[in-house]
Amino acid sequence: MLQLQIINFKKDSYLVVEGKADSDRFFIIQKGHVECYKSAGTGIQPFMLGPGDFVGVVPCMSGHLQIETAVAMTDVTAISVRRDQYSELIVNNTPVALKIIRTFAARMRQMNEMLTIATLNTVVTDSSEQILKVAEYYENTMKKDIAVFAYYQYLKTRPIGPQAELAKKKFIQLKQRTNAVYFEPTQDLTREYPKDTMIFSESQKGNDMFIIQSGEVAISKVVDGNEVTLAVLKKGDMFGEMALLENKPRSASAIAHSNCRLMVVNHANFNQMVTTQPQLISRLTTTLAERLWSMYRQLDNANISDPNQKMLDMLSLQIEKQKINPEKLAAKGIQTELTALDLANMCGIPKEQQPSVIYNFQQSPHIKLVDMKIFIKDAPELLKQTAFYRKQRSIAKE
Repeated sequence: MLQLQIINFKKDSYLVVEGKADSDRFFIIQKGHVECYKSAGTGIQPFMLGPGDFVGVVPCMSGHLQIETAVAMTDVTAISVRRDQYSELIVNNTPVALKIIRTFAARMRQMNEMLTIATLNTVVTDSSEQILKVAEYYENTMKKDIAVFAYYQYLKTRPIGPQAELAKKKFIQLKQRTNAVYFEPTQDLTREYPKDTMIFSESQKGNDMFIIQSGEVAISKVVDGNEVTLAVLKKGDMFGEMALLENKPRSASAIAHSNCRLMVVNHANFNQMVTTQPQLISRLTTTLAERLWSMYRQLDNANISDPNQKMLDMLSLQIEKQKINPEKLAAKGIQTELTALDLANMCGIPKEQQPSVIYNFQQSPHIKLVDMKIFIKDAPELLKQTAFYRKQRSIAKE
């Protein structure tokens, strides 16, 4: 039988502290109010939590360090839930898990906007015009299999008008020599996408979620003629959940980074899974927690001004995301699947700056290239130096 611990926190005491490794549990507030805040320089404003809200759930479910500090503003009573208790908790308390998941989805949408602002100093609005900009960007960069899909989605939202005529002409020209698939959703439970084809476009309407069964998927945004790679997802990862949970337009594009096979989850089978497969909800919670932790961490990276430090920090983030124990790999190093260009795109470095930034990055003593892929020579030292740089930068901003 599940037994949960009740913990009382006095006013002004800390529930969690940013950067600490005590993330084996999270708290559900029963009484009182808690203020959460992050270190200076991220742009995330302090916010208040009250009864029914959760504290520390992202690092707990992702297994990473605490991402923010939480202080009791009043005397607080909270339920402590250990990570190993979560699956048992949601068997009879599915609404708790769904509230966590929907909270994650809302926060991820907010973080997407903050990342875009921090990376490219602008805001992208969900509109059919944005889909057209996506289509034009990928056509201009000679990625016709992605462009043709985006043109089609634009025509669905704007079937008439001057821009629609141009988009229709472009679509017809590209369609004759494209590998793009699934222009329209189907009832298929699995779909296969060739490399460099679009699964969905940012600002496109849709309510399917996907689970990667094989291959890799890149999640990206196009802003002011630049592409920002938010994540590269692998087998077992989920994506598209925000549109499914919030019934809002896609906040980013999903593109097959390699040939991939995807399991499709729509509203009908998601609702069935919620009631019959609590392990799926547990897995989805963990996946979203991982993604949200990564976005918090990527926001730290986006606020680094020095391009070379930004690239090294982004490389460190890839190690942190995989929870690799760098001490065990220090002697032989770590071979990644990333190129320097992949890393530059993840950092949102403008195209015109990329050659010089990549050149400087490749001179770093921490890395070398093996078949154009980045090999990390000394992961512990890289992690140590980038963490020190972030800490010094945070102190300077306070």
